[in-house]
Amino acid sequence: MNRRTIVAANWKMNGNLNLVEEMSERLNQVQLDDNVDVIVCPSFLYLAAMAAKLAHQNIYLGAQNVNAQPSGAFTGEVSTSMLQDFPVKYVILGHSERRSVFQESSESVAQKVRSVLNAGLTPILCIGESAQQRTAEQTESVLAEQLQPVIDEIGIEKFNEVVIAYEPVWAIGTGKTASPEMAQATHQFIRQFLASNNTDIADKVPLLYGGSVNAQNCEALFAQPDIDGGLLGGASLKVDEFSQICSTVKGS
Repeated sequence: MNRRTIVAANWKMNGNLNLVEEMSERLNQVQLDDNVDVIVCPSFLYLAAMAAKLAHQNIYLGAQNVNAQPSGAFTGEVSTSMLQDFPVKYVILGHSERRSVFQESSESVAQKVRSVLNAGLTPILCIGESAQQRTAEQTESVLAEQLQPVIDEIGIEKFNEVVIAYEPVWAIGTGKTASPEMAQATHQFIRQFLASNNTDIADKVPLLYGGSVNAQNCEALFAQPDIDGGLLGGASLKVDEFSQICSTVKGS
């Protein structure tokens, strides 16, 4: 199964209009491999500015989060219908920072996945284990516990419209990264877990790796058979490095 390679940028609570200008200008000039898509996820405040600047047919706009409710008294929150006012195609959900800092449960993440799918958008579902869980050899059980509520909520068949990003919490923003072999083994488990529900669907789901991905390690990571690209944080804020990653990554 040939899956498209995806390079996604999660700016988190970083960036400004100058970065929007500089990044969009550079990305519009990048030569992408035929089977490579790029997703840029700035803060909500910069979605309109980025939408106005991006002009590359294989570069898409994404949001970093959304509320599962369609509207209501949820001060500071954003709904899927609001995102639909912009050319947003993807939404990051369940990032470890949302789970740990904002106490989002796997069940609440599953509800957001359903809401995003119902709006015709594509969720980038983040899963990952902590250093303590990895040391205790709980990685697979943790990932299964994060995936199962989503399967229960939307059904395995809907996963053909979902992107999964495996981000070991111990590698996010730390400079540490899983070796290509370690990352592949975990991605293989994720695909096998999905396959235990539906083999055809499992073959189609893009699996991304995130956790201190940079221009030096991206090619080795993305060359693994079950890794279909990456969700980048710090590197996505560096115009030269991110554009280099996008231009050098090869499609599957």
